[in-house]
Amino acid sequence: MNSYQMYIGGEFTSGATTKMMDVYNPATGEVFAQVPEATRQDTQSAIAAAREAFDKGDWRHSTGIQRATVLFKIAAALRENATRLAELETLNMGKPLTESEYDLADAATCFEYFGGWATKIFGEVNPVPDNAISMTMKEPVGVCGLIIPWNYPLLMAAWKLAPALAAGCTMILKPAEATPVTVLELAKILDKIEELPKGVVNIVTGYGEVAGAELSENYSVDKVAFTGSTEVGRLIMKAAADTNLKKVTLELGGKSPNIFFADSDFEAAVEGALFGCFVNQGEVCSAGSRILVQKPIYEKFVEAMIAKTKMIKVGPGMNRDNKLGALVTTEHLERVSGYISKGKAEGADLVYGGERLGGDLANGYFVSPAIFAGVNNQMTIAKEEIFGPVASVIPFEDEAEAVAIANDSPFGLAGAVWTRDIFRAFRVVKAVRAGILWVNHMQPTYCEAPWGGYKQSGTGRELGRYGIENFLESKQVHINLNEGPMGWY
Repeated sequence: MNSYQMYIGGEFTSGATTKMMDVYNPATGEVFAQVPEATRQDTQSAIAAAREAFDKGDWRHSTGIQRATVLFKIAAALRENATRLAELETLNMGKPLTESEYDLADAATCFEYFGGWATKIFGEVNPVPDNAISMTMKEPVGVCGLIIPWNYPLLMAAWKLAPALAAGCTMILKPAEATPVTVLELAKILDKIEELPKGVVNIVTGYGEVAGAELSENYSVDKVAFTGSTEVGRLIMKAAADTNLKKVTLELGGKSPNIFFADSDFEAAVEGALFGCFVNQGEVCSAGSRILVQKPIYEKFVEAMIAKTKMIKVGPGMNRDNKLGALVTTEHLERVSGYISKGKAEGADLVYGGERLGGDLANGYFVSPAIFAGVNNQMTIAKEEIFGPVASVIPFEDEAEAVAIANDSPFGLAGAVWTRDIFRAFRVVKAVRAGILWVNHMQPTYCEAPWGGYKQSGTGRELGRYGIENFLESKQVHINLNEGPMGWY
């Protein structure tokens, strides 16, 4: 069993106490690692280290080339260690190994992408009606608290670390308590990069109500970037407002509509429905779990979904034949199972799956992918984010009804529309209120393009140029070119 330490001020430490948290392998239910349980004092120490590194260190004054060098070295190390890190990601989180390998490649690409941005941060000269030069300068926002979820541990760390480093910020990263292992492995990579000053990146492991709350409430933190549930996002925003009005970006929950018109490519559409809802065991904020199908193809579509879902192999992620792994924790398994029971109780027709798997898988947190037919948008399984492999298939009559159902949600993260009619596709894309819309595809994600949502799916955008703007301040500078007094008296 591996034992890890936190990373504070450039040093590995177990923190103020010797209390450790068990980390489980979701496929077996067994403990495979232990990490420190950070206290408020530990988190304050990490904040102090980041504050000193920002206020007194050289990182904020480093050149773009210097910062880019660090980011490219991180990316190279991730690629060099990709096999081992992907295996650890699967052992800790439960996802199929192939998906972990994709995640590692994406994480490395993210560091490379923002490494490129580090040399392209520039201000502007603003035309003004005076004999003066007005300039806009870009500067790092300061000390950042980065709080990430458990569904893509290393990739979500990259999404926040890379732009914050490129901008010249210092930071405290808190991984989810269930999945800290690969982030702590990343700390070992960071520690070996000589060009990265001590204290620029600090990593604390612990519970959200302790370590996460301290990051949200502490006056020395200038910004919090959070990915997770809408409920926790509200708490973070409130804490920020009640203290120093720190800047906040939130990437929160979703209940994304995946809309299929009768003229769509049927085979591609069915595969898109299953992939959009079941990839990563459905533990995806943008999961297309509301599957809206036009009535002329509804029955055939449901039957095809069932037939293809029967072919999906569920089991330990380390077996490459398995397409669905274990849910992340036993608590989350119970939560997902509770939603399946509620769906049946409210009258939805469970046409396939939804059972906890036994036999050789009994000790793991496995559930067979569930398909509900006959769902209406007022049912709990259609309204609330389940974060598991549970598909709600909803019939609709025409384009207007599809858009109305899609928008009848407190969330607005993502959505997709499947049709051969390009005019209809653009109408629906414009009409659906969500931050990400895909046409004839579901879930492609690129670090070059913005990621974020409308309504209760969050505030701000990650990735692309938007991602680095999140970690920059704009400063207006006015240079008077007139000699002598202004003459106002």
